[in-house]
Amino acid sequence: MTPPADQSVAGAEQQAGRADLERVLIELRDQVEAFRFVLQAPGVEAAKAAQLEIRNQLDDYVLPRIRGDGAPLLVVLGGSTGAGKSTLVNSMVGARVSATGVLRPTTSSPILVCHPDHTGWFIGANILPGMGRVEGPAPDAIAGDQLVIISSDSLPAGLALLDSPDFDSVFEDHYEFAAKLMDAADLWLCVTTAARYADAQVWQMLQRAREHGASIGVVLSRVPQGAGSEITEHFADLLEEHGVGDARQFTIPETKIEDSRLPEEASEEIRSWLIGIAEDDEQRAEVIKTTLGGVLDSFRTRVPELAKQVEAQVEARTVLSTEVQAAYATALAELDEATRNGTLLRGEVLARWQDFAGTGDLVRALHVRRGRADRRANRRRRTPARVRSLKSALRSGLESVIIAAAEHAAEDVIGRWRANPAGEEMLAGKADALRHASAEMPRRVTRAVSAWQDYVLELIRTEGVTKRTVAKLVSFDDEALSLVLMVGLLGYGTSDVAVEEGTSAVPQRLLKALFGAESLRGMSAKARADLRSRAGMLFDEEAIRFGQALDAAGVPDENTAVQLYQATYNLEVAR
Repeated sequence: MTPPADQSVAGAEQQAGRADLERVLIELRDQVEAFRFVLQAPGVEAAKAAQLEIRNQLDDYVLPRIRGDGAPLLVVLGGSTGAGKSTLVNSMVGARVSATGVLRPTTSSPILVCHPDHTGWFIGANILPGMGRVEGPAPDAIAGDQLVIISSDSLPAGLALLDSPDFDSVFEDHYEFAAKLMDAADLWLCVTTAARYADAQVWQMLQRAREHGASIGVVLSRVPQGAGSEITEHFADLLEEHGVGDARQFTIPETKIEDSRLPEEASEEIRSWLIGIAEDDEQRAEVIKTTLGGVLDSFRTRVPELAKQVEAQVEARTVLSTEVQAAYATALAELDEATRNGTLLRGEVLARWQDFAGTGDLVRALHVRRGRADRRANRRRRTPARVRSLKSALRSGLESVIIAAAEHAAEDVIGRWRANPAGEEMLAGKADALRHASAEMPRRVTRAVSAWQDYVLELIRTEGVTKRTVAKLVSFDDEALSLVLMVGLLGYGTSDVAVEEGTSAVPQRLLKALFGAESLRGMSAKARADLRSRAGMLFDEEAIRFGQALDAAGVPDENTAVQLYQATYNLEVAR
């Protein structure tokens, strides 16, 4: 019989909506998995756990549920050690399918029991695709991350029970299994005892289940005769206080266990409730819809919280980058001071200058104009050895100061990063390589200083217009005068530089006499700005190493947080 047209249209729209929702959820999953938290910041460990939980819940439950329309209701039993989860599963199945005993913990691998019609669904790694599969029956609990699948005709089609490891086990992986399985449940049945129901771990897991959108039932087992009402009332009050008072509640009295099972009457209420849900298509679909909706609702807060932690990572990276910039800015300021206060004009540089200025080479660099023949002879004159020595000494001195500043900046960054937990983590295995200037630094500095000296020489040639009264009488050697300008720029004549008496202001007096104060100020400003610019570029290149270390670590950027917010919005639209 052909369905009515309006039903066909509605079915097609529903299918299209489901496909669109699946696409959006896959995009969300990809966004959540696309980054790592690599920098230490407040709350980062919790953020790492939240990221893993969201990704796992999408893979283990949400996407399989969207794709598996008509799949059975999965009831996961979770609880504290010795609460009787395995006994309850055995009781509802009517056979010993999960190990019980006095040793704790008993269940080390999750046991899933389902109707034979659904074995293929669970073996096919739909729900919990990341876990291994072992077909039961299993003689006892199997160690390892394995999901034991057991088929049983005693369970109706549409219902599956999963006995998870104790969430308060001494084995850490048991807690991880229990939390992971809780997030994959259509209905999470928390089993605790009259002696353990006030334990913090019980309420932490109930709170987690509520926050992650699970539908919840609770079983209070081993309730002693005579004190039952008092304990159950207190337990119900605690459920209300913790925001899970609407959970379906069951009580199992203290009773004799035979063949790993409860007496039939002790588990009948729970069995009837679950079978009633499973056999009623509308009721089963409603529970699944409620849980799936609760999980999707939880993403409204969980994903933005994750995005906020990504923003904290971006902020932590910005702080580290700012520390790098500050260290190299300080180094540049120190270099500025060192090239102004005469620090460079000591030792070899000072000796070469005094040799040049005191032996007549400086005077010979200036020539009284006589005629064209003399000018041609001047142009053919070779640069004196003392000029070359002074130029080389100035270059070497500048190189040493710049490299020392770069070394100090690198060490400064290391110190600043070590004072920051995020930076300390970034330096693991990298500190020795980063604490010194790069191997290429000396070569780059040599090129930069040589280029600066050429620039100063070009300034003298192109802008060093002598005063007209002087130009009629005197010509000068461009290279020699460029060195005079460099010596003056580097602080010759300051109070910190010891020079021979009567010569401390030679560069300034000579340059002012030749070019005039205004022209000299212009050339000096340009020469100093060019030197600073070249040093700044050198330091920028050095600072890149620290940025590369951050990049290599995979610190997320601003776009990552934006994409998470956008994925959350897209999910709301698709719903």
